[in-house]
Amino acid sequence: MDFTVIDAALVGKLLLLLLVGLGPKIALVPFLEKTHAFDTETKARIGRQMVLVAVVTALILFATGALLMRLLHITGGAVAVAGGIILALIAIKMASGPTEKPHEEPELPVDPEKIAVFPLAVPYLLNPVGITVVIIASGEVVSIASALLVIGLILIVAALDYVVFTNIDALAKRMKPASLIVSEVVFGILLTAVAVQLVVSGLGNLGIITPTAAH
Repeated sequence: MDFTVIDAALVGKLLLLLLVGLGPKIALVPFLEKTHAFDTETKARIGRQMVLVAVVTALILFATGALLMRLLHITGGAVAVAGGIILALIAIKMASGPTEKPHEEPELPVDPEKIAVFPLAVPYLLNPVGITVVIIASGEVVSIASALLVIGLILIVAALDYVVFTNIDALAKRMKPASLIVSEVVFGILLTAVAVQLVVSGLGNLGIITPTAAH
């Protein structure tokens, strides 16, 4: 990402990446599966907690990402490769379709506070794409304006998440289970491609390979 010139292309690219990395799609099905036994009020509380934890984590990573990379002697390329590998694991699971009963009762009581933090906030809502984008952006911002742009877009995506996950029951009534499963598989395939691209871009940044430009 080149923050030297802030234009519509940069804003659009960054917003799209954050919608994938911090938006509601990847977390939607896990949220429905993990919270199906709770009432509407509890689901909304879990949603609020999940969004808050994910956004605060993203902002902390953005504020400290560049410093962490310097302290740990890692580069943006290494972060991209790592993020791509973890994303691939999540995406392949999505693309494989459901392998267990979504409404199977757990053996032990589920703590709403715990599932809101893990796995819903991280790694589903703030997923490897979001973590990678935020850390790399932290090291590449060149001005206060570019930093405010990243923060502003994170908050915009967070507002969308808040609306979705605090009104999940109303939205769930409009979702057909079959359509949800199909969209999950298709999105999983697309995310696998994103994961591959992250790895390729990271290896290119590390100088290990020379990526071929897309035509």
